Order: sequence, then structure tokens, then C-alpha cells
Amino acid sequence: MSPLTEQQLQGLRNELLERKKEIEHRLQDNDHYGLGDSQRDQTGELSPIDNHPGDLATETYERAKDISLLEHDEFQLERIESALMAMEKGTYGICAASGKPIPYERLLAVPYTIYCKEYSPETEVSNRRPVEEEFLAPSFGRTSLDERDDQNGFDGEDAWQIVENWGTSNTPAMAESGDIHSYDDMEIEAGDDNMGFVEPYESFVATDIYGQNVSVIRSSIYQRYIEDGEGEGLLEPDTHEDES
Repeated sequence: MSPLTEQQLQGLRNELLERKKEIEHRLQDNDHYGLGDSQRDQTGELSPIDNHPGDLATETYERAKDISLLEHDEFQLERIESALMAMEKGTYGICAASGKPIPYERLLAVPYTIYCKEYSPETEVSNRRPVEEEFLAPSFGRTSLDERDDQNGFDGEDAWQIVENWGTSNTPAMAESGDIHSYDDMEIEAGDDNMGFVEPYESFVATDIYGQNVSVIRSSIYQRYIEDGEGEGLLEPDTHEDES
């Protein structure tokens, strides 16, 4: 049996009926947010391919928003109808989860609720996350090999760096750090990554198509590598320096 007085029930019933009338009137006036007609009829376009794809994208976005608004109104109507039926049965104001009376103050704020505040599903924070996050974190997700000690091959970050090298819509003003003043510095790890190779020696050590006949191309990177004393014992002697 409802714990509310007849006067309280009547006031809440009037509130529910007023909300129901308002929603039904709104849906009738705007023809269910204009969803009675097809998108082609609404836009007046003979083809879904407009002169500019952004035009149709805007219409699609607006239509999706209208669908969400319509679903929200229909859901509210269902909850109001359920609350009115519960009044007829005498179970209105009883929490569907705990069986305890719902405080009158809560019913005044949310007259169509069937839960106490403590048991309301809307207060539960879902731990479900989009599956895409598994691939987006860390950066480049599954396509990044930087975190693996056994990999030094071409990965998603390298692919992005090649594309990014041709420019993006980002500006130095959008950089996370405040010391970026050039578009060239906007690239990921700009200036820190080797272009086309991982270790410096890979840029001047060459082989034939079969991986045989190792040779050294004595470039400026090679000279700097020798001057820094890196891996000198692994390289063939520099006969040019010996002859001089």
C-alpha cells in the first residue's frame, strides 16, 4: 500500500499528468522532431552526396540529435505511464529494489521514479569502457613497438611521423609545451628520432640484396659516429685515414 496521503498522491498525479500532456503536445507540434519524413525529403537533396560532404554531415548530425531527443521523450512517457499505473495499483512510492517507502521530497523532484536514491541505477558509475581505449592507450596502442625490448621495427608511430611530416592542422599554439615556436617542431619527438633508421650506424652500413658483403658508406653521420667513439671496434678500418 502506498505510504503517501491522498492529498500527496493527488498532487503527484496532477504533476505526472501535466508532464505527460506537455511531452505529447511537444511531439505532436514538431511531428516527432521531424522524423516522420526521410532525410532526403527534409534536405531537399536528390542525392545523399552533396556539393560538399560537410553539408550532409551537418544534416546527419542534426537528425541523430533529433532521434536522441525523441527517444528521451518516449522514455519519459513510459516512466510516467508506469508511475500512473502504480498509483492505480496502490504500489506508487514503494522502492522497487528495497521495498522501502520513497521519501516524499524525492517524489516531488522526480515523480516518475520507482527507486530510492540509494538504489537508483542512475547513481551507479559504470566501469565499462569503450573497447577502442585498449588500442589508443598508450600512444598508438597496439601499433606501437617502443615499449617492447625485442622490437625495433617500423611501427604505428613511425607511420604517423611520415604522414605528419607533410603537415597537420595543428599549430604551435596548440602544443602541450610552451617552447614550440615552429611548425617543424610540431612533429612527434621532432629532432629526437632518426629518419629511416633506428641506430646511427644503420644509416651508413649497407649490404647487398642477400644481406651479404657488408660495406660502410663514409658519410657525415659515419664521421660523427667515429669521432664520438661509438662502436669503433665493430667497423672496418678507415683506410682513407690510414693512407693520409
